[in-house]
Amino acid sequence: MKLPDGPKGPKLFLTLQGVLWPLEFLEDCARRYGDPFTSRFASFPPFVVFSNPQAIQEIFTADPKLFDSGRSNTVFRPSLGDNSLILLDGDRHARQRRLLTPPFHGDRMRAYGQLICDAAEKVISDYSIGETVVARTAMQEISLRVILRAVFGLDEGPRLEQLRQLLSALLEGFNSPLKSLIVFVPALQQDLGAWSPWGQFLRRRQKIDQLIYAEIEQRRAEPDAAREDILSLMMAARDEAGQPMTDVELRDELMTLLIAGHETTASSLSWALYWVHAMPEVHDRLLQELETVGPEADPSAIARLPYLNAVCQETLRLYPVVLFTFLRIAKAPVKIMGHEFEPGTYLSPCIYLTHHRPDLYPEPNQFRPERFLERQFSPYEYLPFGGGNRRCIGMAFAQYEMKLVLATLLSRWQFSLVDHRPVRPLRRGATFTPQGGIPLVLQSDRPLNSLTVV
Repeated sequence: MKLPDGPKGPKLFLTLQGVLWPLEFLEDCARRYGDPFTSRFASFPPFVVFSNPQAIQEIFTADPKLFDSGRSNTVFRPSLGDNSLILLDGDRHARQRRLLTPPFHGDRMRAYGQLICDAAEKVISDYSIGETVVARTAMQEISLRVILRAVFGLDEGPRLEQLRQLLSALLEGFNSPLKSLIVFVPALQQDLGAWSPWGQFLRRRQKIDQLIYAEIEQRRAEPDAAREDILSLMMAARDEAGQPMTDVELRDELMTLLIAGHETTASSLSWALYWVHAMPEVHDRLLQELETVGPEADPSAIARLPYLNAVCQETLRLYPVVLFTFLRIAKAPVKIMGHEFEPGTYLSPCIYLTHHRPDLYPEPNQFRPERFLERQFSPYEYLPFGGGNRRCIGMAFAQYEMKLVLATLLSRWQFSLVDHRPVRPLRRGATFTPQGGIPLVLQSDRPLNSLTVV
């Protein structure tokens, strides 16, 4: 069977294009080859890229047993481990997903409301009026505090502080497109000592593992049924056979939550702050809406604000943190939009290209939150968190955190952009973050409008 047409050339050259200039590469492929097209990268089999909502619907709603996905995510194995939900398939994936879902249930979200607002207040309060705040740095600190407190239920302590520093350093190792090549090219993953990039990564990972296993051991030695943090809920969870997660499974899932649970949200919040301050009409409308909930607001009331929701949705549409959903590997012959694919074919719904279809989103490169007030988009037209049985389990948590942090910052402080020039995404490992981090000047506070979650 012949795969759809796609870019030709040496795989290494195509990989460099995809890693260093991903948006331009995707847009050029879509223009030249249409939908779908086949892409070929080093260390990956050829994969077929889709952006048509009908094709994405057929993939997402197909019997999950038709596809594997976890075994295509090997680039995450060094960070997350073999037992991460992201790397599992079949019954093991279904089991882990059931065990991990309860902490992220909608009813649990309310318990995290004050925690999120407190973290935002604490981080920005450390800055002085007139000081420059790099949004990406501040948002990463806020989201890291949130996820560490939500996961471990601890606010302070040497173990938590060490984790915070080590996780930040681990991710900083992939903070540029060139450094990100090490993620996608296994040949570069060589331990040449403590000062080599991969050597640094391995040593930091080892220290993080030691801290996580020490925390798990302490929890097992000092059980407390009253605790409701995510780690405690994970340790208490049992599968259908009455079996808990092992220490190794707990470690791998904790790493998944700690890395995916703050890196992605921090980038999205940085983009949101950029757009809100680059467009005065968006800023003013959002402030007017926030004033309607009053200085003491229930988190659920904030989360329901329609324009705040639209701003967050448009932020995730325009520059999604990841460009693709997880790959699907056909386990049997499958037909997608009339195209027949043999077993072993890799299918890849593209979030970025779908979100930039002019037939769905007129003027797709413009930031227009109103488009989410004017119509509803299906899960196959708007998919920042993936879809089907592989949709991100932290979706509700991430959206909730994004809204509360944005509402807290805008209600409490005034900021202005240092530079009004357009900003483009920059690859950071497998994710994308705004180039330059979005420097903002902290102009003044708004003590009378401070938002308190009750």
